[in-house]
Amino acid sequence: MSNPDVTDPQIPAETGADSGESFGELLSQYEKSHSRKDESGAKQLVGTVISMSGDSAYVDIGFKSEGILPLAALSSEAKTGERIAVSITGRDPEGYYLLTRAKVRRPQDWAALEKAFADKSTIVGTVTGVVKGGLSVDVGVRAFMPASRSGARDVAEMDKLVEQEIFCRIIKLDVADEDVVVDRRAVIEEEAQSAKEKRAATLKEGDTVSGTVRTLTDYGAFIDIGGVDALLHVSDISWTRVQKPADVLAVGQPVEVTVLKIAEEAGKRRISVGMKQLQAHPWAAVAEKYKVGERVRGPVTRVAEFGAFVELEPGVEGLIHVSEMSWGRKLRSAGTIVKPGEIVDAVILGINAGERRISLGLKQALGDPWADAAQRFSAGTGVEGPVVSITKFGAFVQLAEGVEGMIHISEMSAEKRINHPQDVVKMGQVVRAVVLAIDTEKRQLRLSMKQALPGGVDEYIAEHKQGDVVSGRVAEVLDGEARIELGEGIQGVCRVQAAKLASEKALAEKPTSLKPDLSSLGSMLQARWKGATSSASAKPEPLSAGQVRSFRIVRLDPSAKKIEVELA
Repeated sequence: MSNPDVTDPQIPAETGADSGESFGELLSQYEKSHSRKDESGAKQLVGTVISMSGDSAYVDIGFKSEGILPLAALSSEAKTGERIAVSITGRDPEGYYLLTRAKVRRPQDWAALEKAFADKSTIVGTVTGVVKGGLSVDVGVRAFMPASRSGARDVAEMDKLVEQEIFCRIIKLDVADEDVVVDRRAVIEEEAQSAKEKRAATLKEGDTVSGTVRTLTDYGAFIDIGGVDALLHVSDISWTRVQKPADVLAVGQPVEVTVLKIAEEAGKRRISVGMKQLQAHPWAAVAEKYKVGERVRGPVTRVAEFGAFVELEPGVEGLIHVSEMSWGRKLRSAGTIVKPGEIVDAVILGINAGERRISLGLKQALGDPWADAAQRFSAGTGVEGPVVSITKFGAFVQLAEGVEGMIHISEMSAEKRINHPQDVVKMGQVVRAVVLAIDTEKRQLRLSMKQALPGGVDEYIAEHKQGDVVSGRVAEVLDGEARIELGEGIQGVCRVQAAKLASEKALAEKPTSLKPDLSSLGSMLQARWKGATSSASAKPEPLSAGQVRSFRIVRLDPSAKKIEVELA
């Protein structure tokens, strides 16, 4: 049998039982006869724990370099200065000795090898060289370890195993052909699993542990806490809102976390950890730090139809409800006013620290437009603005941001009767009007379009005086008063009760005549529209729509363009 080249650089990274070449073909490259070492087996050492950091303990074993032992191999009460028994399993890339608490011996003869194979027990071997397809290992006899079972990720790592003492397990044994195949990866995986279980067993909810970010996902990060994976959910990374874990964490980054929950699911232990829980809760001082009525500023973090969230400080957000964004506009969505990332000023309307809620107002920061409305829009003031809404009874006109006035249908035209406000105004149309009255407590303004128009009413009032008797047609009788047409586009108001009393008084004072006054009949017919009184002998009729009657002017109001009359 030829001696293989132990430095062959063409060794595949993954070669095993499922490769094209059988183990027998690979082993045929070894020499069947070789010198055997007469050693007493692996030797356990007594070392001293000199420090503990992260998930490892550093142990002084009397050599130039210290050894590294997983913390999971120590008891929870272990401390610096403690002396422990360890065995060397190899060296890491930095030159530290890799240690284990296990005591494993090297087989002395074929009988020992057969027993180790049958028991599937772990034995000690020494890597003697790199060969085609794997490694040559001395376990008392020369054994072959496929690259795929070495636990090494590439050729460079395999090279580092040469002359190192390792733990392995016999997976094939043929005494006749002295054919031995060993597996190191299975032992490493079992040790890692055992270390995980020991580490997990020592953890409890509330513990603060060190870890390393292993992987990142959209919903969180997996943290390696001493060989055990724990989930750090995105909501537990920071008190501030984190969109993506990758925005604040990186793979390999060391972190401090606290164990939030340990749960058994389907035979697996799931551990949840948090980072923000190690920081003071920002809401703890909110009640003392913020006051109702205070003006604040911050960026908009989220926008929904019902409102927008504003960050006042990391971990503390307030909500501006859509109803608190504008004094005048009826908004369907907050997105029409603010956008994410926009810096806004607001006023604190309410604080509920227990429920972690702060109510904010955007419109309050702009100032209340009704604060000086009484001075800007006093009665008689001429105004103009766009029509912002129309109802059956009138139209609303915007006079300023947050200030609207209502024009009743009866105040839209002095020239004709209107059936619906849309007959006169349209949405968005800019109209002129006069302020009739203002109520700042109710935030109401009454306007008149007809009184803002110069023309018949002004001339009529200028040409008449209180006490004048005029003719008019009853246009409409309502509860308590009647609307009287005194001319084209000119209307007056007559109180119905006063008119009734005047009619009864006139009837009582007039003498009754058996003969009709024929002289007045012609004049009544001649002045049917402008109005002459009916026969004095007739009983006065109550006011009703369509009548032509004589009236006396009792009040003229030029500023309000109002005329009040009574039956003459």
